[in-house]
Amino acid sequence: MPRIIPIRDLKNTSEISQLCHSVNEPIYITKNGYGDMVIMSMETYNERMYMSEVYEKLVAAEEQIEYGKVLNANDVLKKLRDKNNV
Repeated sequence: MPRIIPIRDLKNTSEISQLCHSVNEPIYITKNGYGDMVIMSMETYNERMYMSEVYEKLVAAEEQIEYGKVLNANDVLKKLRDKNNV
């Protein structure tokens, strides 16, 4: 379940930092009862950015497969071996 805290709770920065590191997920900040910001630890941020890149690459790969933009693995390996005299 997501953590939601009011903006006034950001006064205690050490406690917020500990919370960010302990929950390993974004913390949603509200202002006047409405969503305003999201904060998270650097580790959580980096992990989410990494996974976002992975998903983008998977979508690109699926599109290449759908449009037939793929190569035969055996042919590619043969060309590489021939090129490098292996």
